[in-house]
Amino acid sequence: MGNVMEGKTVEELSSTECHQWYKKFMTECPSGQLTLYEFRQFFGLKNLSPTSSKYVEQMFETFDFNKDGYIDFMEYVAALSLVLKGKVEQKLRWYFKLYDADGNGCIDRDELLTIIRAIRAINPYSDSPMSAEEFTDLVFSKIDVNGDGELSLEEFMEGVQKDQMLLDTLTRSLDLTRIVRRLQNEEQDDQEASEKVVEATG
Repeated sequence: MGNVMEGKTVEELSSTECHQWYKKFMTECPSGQLTLYEFRQFFGLKNLSPTSSKYVEQMFETFDFNKDGYIDFMEYVAALSLVLKGKVEQKLRWYFKLYDADGNGCIDRDELLTIIRAIRAINPYSDSPMSAEEFTDLVFSKIDVNGDGELSLEEFMEGVQKDQMLLDTLTRSLDLTRIVRRLQNEEQDDQEASEKVVEATG
């Protein structure tokens, strides 16, 4: 089960990272299978708008590689290593799946706009001066080569990789490292708290 996601394996995470993730995963999800509800709790995603909610569901589905309705630890680690350490092509393929809400193999303007709005609601740190509508228009004007109002995987992959600004903006907007760092900091805070208790009682 090493090759979980396009050549991305658990071995590429250090054993310390794996241990931290496993501890966090099993604390939050003792059953070993993360449901959509637990996924929201896990990342602290509460009181979301319907649009953002749909985006979170879409993200959950793209991480649920075997489509059984749960994210198990292997899928969780594969998803994290993709997001944190994946190569550009791997990330772009994943982004495409995320944007392609109806799964028809193309991204239309509405799908892209919906996701961009949702991402900005969840990750307000995407410091783009453009509105979601302007950014969506820009993406289509730059990479919809045949002008049919839809982006195929090929158009998306090629277009984004040729345009550094688009690549940077997409990568930054979907950068989960901030959330990941927050989880790691919680882990360190827990360790420091328990060390202080030991010192106080010792």
